[in-house]
Amino acid sequence: MTKQEKKNKAKEFYTIMYRTRRFEEEVFEFYKRGLMPGLAHLYLGEEAVAAGVCGALEERDFIGSTHRGHGHLVSRGADLNKMMAEILGKKTGYSKGKGGSMHIMAMDKGILGANGIVGGEIPIATGSAYASLYKGTDEVTVCFFGDSASNEGTFHESVNMAAAWNLPIVYVVENNLYGISVDIRRVTKEYHISKRAAGYGIEGVCIDGNDVFKVYEEAQKAVDKARNGGGPTIIECMTYRWQGHHVGDPGIYRPDEEVAEWKAKEPIAKLEELDLLTEAEIQEIKDMVEAEIKEACRFAEESPYPDMEEAYTDVFVD
Repeated sequence: MTKQEKKNKAKEFYTIMYRTRRFEEEVFEFYKRGLMPGLAHLYLGEEAVAAGVCGALEERDFIGSTHRGHGHLVSRGADLNKMMAEILGKKTGYSKGKGGSMHIMAMDKGILGANGIVGGEIPIATGSAYASLYKGTDEVTVCFFGDSASNEGTFHESVNMAAAWNLPIVYVVENNLYGISVDIRRVTKEYHISKRAAGYGIEGVCIDGNDVFKVYEEAQKAVDKARNGGGPTIIECMTYRWQGHHVGDPGIYRPDEEVAEWKAKEPIAKLEELDLLTEAEIQEIKDMVEAEIKEACRFAEESPYPDMEEAYTDVFVD
């Protein structure tokens, strides 16, 4: 990558990460104002993972997402207005307000849906990769999930199938060390999930998930390998969520010094430290994003709720 190419990528990544952060901050504000039904699981602090991975994908590729999925949609270029409206339960949202935060999806961007079941997206994404293999097409599916999801049976069964059939999929572990309030290091002897790849005969790598260029580099290699018949890879991104498990969780089970340590190496500041962008360029990005987020909030807040009759549509009855 030339210096100019790296600068261009830095601008792209900074825009995506700042957009994700501001989106999540405003979601939190809506929750505190009592305008958001249910809960949201914020992506604050983990922005580099989605930005780097999605930067390595083609338009035709697919994504399986988690209950902490807003960052995946933002990084994929989903419509911010529709996203915010969906989170507020409005009829102008991606799923007409029926999916909300934990089941948000953007089929126009290949995002097969977030999932309120821990590990629930793993077999869905694996099925997507199988469909591409079956049809003889060259799409790649990326599956995001957290550290605790790797202890679910869906993880082991899906990775085993993907390895056995050489499926075009990349499993991305967003290891933020905690599943709700449980420290993964207390309940798993080897908490580096990528090491499990050896048991399935596939490649596994563990990287700094707050380094967007490192995430992008590893994702590019894994995506290219999957697209060219090389089978699955597990990429473990070590990162950290700033907030509790969800917007209503104070997160007091985490040591203050640990939170401070991770915030000190957060992804946006880490990118700024590379000095690839001038202060003027950064400010230009921030001004643009602020306008986008302001419009998304206005659109969502002013949009109507679905009519009561909508409760009986989009329902599948056996």
